[in-house]
Amino acid sequence: MATMTAAQRREQARIEYDAFLKSCPTNQLLDRISDKWVSLVVSALAPGPLRYSDLGRRIAGVSPKMLTQTLRSLERDGLLTRTVTPSVPVRVDYELTPLGHNLALLLTAVKDWAENHFDEVKDARERYDAGNPGD
Repeated sequence: MATMTAAQRREQARIEYDAFLKSCPTNQLLDRISDKWVSLVVSALAPGPLRYSDLGRRIAGVSPKMLTQTLRSLERDGLLTRTVTPSVPVRVDYELTPLGHNLALLLTAVKDWAENHFDEVKDARERYDAGNPGD
């Protein structure tokens, strides 16, 4: 049996990833990035860095606890950076990494799709609820 380098093992694992399997780490990553708050935070940061308070104002309905949890998970996954600037009060800025910007292309497109097609979805829901799903 030939010895594999770390890079070869990573490449082999990448080939074997299958997000349809619950035990696959890509399934867990898909679960993380499909979260509503992740999508909104990444989309909000796509144009450039924002302070914590600006993110909280930009994303209506997000609680401080949920925003903090979301930012921490995105930082842990390498999708954003957190920069603390000593001042009074302390300034904390969040910015997407190159990996985060790559994800932002997809998530912003999904957000835009939702905004552009909501009326069609709403109409379909109303038809379905009225018992006429095929109209």
